[in-house]
Amino acid sequence: MTRYLIIAFIAALASCQPNPKDSRINAATSEDTTTHQQIKPVDSGYAAVNGLKMYYEVYGQGKPIVLLHGSFMNIPMNWSHIIPLLAGNRKVIVAEMQAHGRTRDIPRALSYEGMADDVSALLKQLKIDSADVLGYSMGGGVAFQMAIRHPEQIRRLVILSGTYAHDGWWPDAEASFSTMNADMFRGSPIEKQYDSLGNDPAHFDDYIKKVLSMDVKSYDWSKEAKNIKAPIFMAIGDADGVRYEHALALFRAKGGGKMGDMHGLPKSRLAILPGTTHIGMMLRTDWLIPMVTDFLDSDLNPAPPMF
Repeated sequence: MTRYLIIAFIAALASCQPNPKDSRINAATSEDTTTHQQIKPVDSGYAAVNGLKMYYEVYGQGKPIVLLHGSFMNIPMNWSHIIPLLAGNRKVIVAEMQAHGRTRDIPRALSYEGMADDVSALLKQLKIDSADVLGYSMGGGVAFQMAIRHPEQIRRLVILSGTYAHDGWWPDAEASFSTMNADMFRGSPIEKQYDSLGNDPAHFDDYIKKVLSMDVKSYDWSKEAKNIKAPIFMAIGDADGVRYEHALALFRAKGGGKMGDMHGLPKSRLAILPGTTHIGMMLRTDWLIPMVTDFLDSDLNPAPPMF
């Protein structure tokens, strides 16, 4: 299981880069790969937050949305094909978490809570009072903690293949975290990106171990997550690492689990994408982006549609 995950992860990283020949990367992205390559941030740099020098980039104008990347990833790996789809009418803020990408590690344990506090401080420095927040995988955990710890900064929450409790993963996926190590990443795009962004290659083993440390410990924010006031759109794949029941429990707590034609629509939403794995989630832009933008732009009127 572990070796399969690593091989799939490494293979998918290359697939996450813009590729006009891949139909999964989209009807909506087919506008032109030149656009993907030429889009430039309107702002970028390092923000001093909680002892970190956090690297960030800002694209476009409009209502702000913050994108939070997954484990071992960075801005180009996770978001290069997503940013152009959102920056046309939104201000897109992307940042690299502690020890990831161009944000150097510091002598502080890596935690979802700490990274959420870092993002909160970044938004304050950028003078953004409230934003939509979208997190993928590890970034989903950070997004949950943002909504729990800093609810006043969250307008709406989008969670892609993320969990709010350790047992939200399928048992085999959860068990695999403790068996992963740096040797599995040798020669991979993850190691090459780590080296190319100015990190010390001698600390690559420590980096892998530190990132994995968050998921070998038990955590459970079920009560807090179910009490989040902001509307939540949670999407998982039908072949994801996240259990269906985990996503359904949150959706029910947010008003789901009723016939909308009789009781009205909940403000929160749930999607289970067919034929989609945990990594494959980031390749489903042709499905995801319309669903995400509809959720963010909707007035979330509870009235059901009628003939």
